[in-house]
Amino acid sequence: MQLFRCATLFGLLLLSSPAFAYEDDFVIMPSTTSRVPSSVSHNEALPYVYRTPQVPLDVKGYPVAPPELELEQVHVYVRHGERTPVGIRLASFIPEHWLMCKTGRQRMPAVEDVGGIPRTRRVVEKKDGTAAEGLCLLGELTDIGLKSTFNYGDALRRLYIDRLQFLPDILKTREEIYFRSTNMPRTIESLEQVMGALYPPSKCQALPPILVRNGRDENLLGNTMSCKRLEYLQIGFAQAAAAAYNQTLEPLDKHVSKYLEGRPIRIDGKPRASGVLDTIRAAVAHGIKVPPEFEDKAVVDVIEQAVVNEWFAGYKTQEVRRLGMGPLLADLSQKMQRKVERGAEDPLKILIHSTHDTALAAMCATLDVFDEKWPAFTAAITFELFKKTPPTARQSYLQAIFSSPFKTSAAPEYFVRMRYQNKNMALPVCAEEGKHLDGHPEICTLAAFRDRVKELTPVDWDAECLY
Repeated sequence: MQLFRCATLFGLLLLSSPAFAYEDDFVIMPSTTSRVPSSVSHNEALPYVYRTPQVPLDVKGYPVAPPELELEQVHVYVRHGERTPVGIRLASFIPEHWLMCKTGRQRMPAVEDVGGIPRTRRVVEKKDGTAAEGLCLLGELTDIGLKSTFNYGDALRRLYIDRLQFLPDILKTREEIYFRSTNMPRTIESLEQVMGALYPPSKCQALPPILVRNGRDENLLGNTMSCKRLEYLQIGFAQAAAAAYNQTLEPLDKHVSKYLEGRPIRIDGKPRASGVLDTIRAAVAHGIKVPPEFEDKAVVDVIEQAVVNEWFAGYKTQEVRRLGMGPLLADLSQKMQRKVERGAEDPLKILIHSTHDTALAAMCATLDVFDEKWPAFTAAITFELFKKTPPTARQSYLQAIFSSPFKTSAAPEYFVRMRYQNKNMALPVCAEEGKHLDGHPEICTLAAFRDRVKELTPVDWDAECLY
C-alpha cells in the first residue's frame, strides 16, 4: 500500500542505469551521457567549444548559514529538465525528429486493465503516417531531462535531509512538503522526478499531490494570458529590443544565415533569434552536433544578449515587475509570514515549484540580481527562511533563576537568503545597514524583504491588468 501511495513516478529504476540506448538516430556515450551521431565511434570525443551552463545543485559546496540562524522554511523554484525544441528550426542541420523519449514512455505499462478499461501506450506519429517508439513531441521532456531532474531531487535529499537534517528521512505526513507545477507536461513530469528522488517509495508514507492551477490563475510565470496589460508591455519591449539589437546581430549574418535558408538572424526574424537560440541550446544540452558557428561562444553570446533583452528588459520597470512577478513574490512572502506567525503550528518546511526559464530570469531581474544569461535546464532559485533566537530566549536554567522576573524576552528575528545556481544573491534592497544580518549582506531581514515585495504587489491585479 505504501508503494502504491508513493510510487507516482512509474519505473524510476529505469533512470538509475548509467546510460540509455538508442538504435536509430543517436546513441549515448555512457561515460559522458553525450549524444553523438550513430556513425561516430563511442571512443571518439567531439571537440565542442561551446557548452550551455548546466549547473547541478552543489551539495558539498552549499554554504551553511551562521550558527545563530535556524532554518525554518525553504521555497524552491526549479526549471524543468532538458527538452526538445519547441519548434522545428535549422532542420537541414539539426534533426527534425528526436528519438530520445523512450524511458518516459516505459514508465507506464503498455496495457493495464484498470476497472475493465485498457490503458494504452502513447507513440508519436509523423506527418507522413509513420510512427516510432520513443519519438519525442516538440517541447517534450527527454530521457536526459528525466534523469537530470531526478538528480536534482536526489541532491535536494542529500542537502536538506542527509546533510542539514532539516527534513525528515521518512515522510510520514503530507503537511511538511508542498509540490506545485505549471500545467505543462514537461514541468509536471520534471516535478514527478524531483519528488521520486527526494522521497523514494521506501522513504515515503504520505506523498502530497502535485498542485496545478488553471491558466487564468497561474502565477509561476508572468501571466500574459490573464493580464492583457502585461502582454501589451511585453510586446512593446520586444519591439524596442528589435530596434536596438537587430543591428548587433547583423555582423553574424555572414556566419549563420547559410543555416537559416539565407535569411538574416533577427529578434523579429523568421525564425526568430529566440527560436534559433532555443534549438541550439536544446541540441547542445543533448550532445547533438550543431553547426560550428553555434559552437563559438562569441557568436552565441551576441544572440543571447539580444534575446535576453527581448524577453526581460521590461523587468527593469516597476510596472512589468508588479504585473509579472508581483503575484508570485506576494505568495512567497505570505507563506513565510504565516510560518513566522504560527511557528510550529505551521508544519510546512519545503515548497517545490516546477516552472520555466522565463520565471527564473524574471524573478532575478525583478529583485535586481539577474546575470543577463538565459537560465539553464534544471536551473533553480531557492529562498530560505531563517530564525534568529535572541540570547535571552536561549539562557541556561541558572540564568533564568537569577534574571529579573520583570524582564521580557526579545522576539525572534527572521531572515531570508536567496540562492541561484549555487550562489548567494545579495539583494540590493537589503544592502543598507539594519536590513541584513550583520556581516552577511546576502542574508536579508524578512522585514526588508517583505517591504520590497509589498511595493511589487499589485493592490488590484485585475484592475492593473486592464489593457
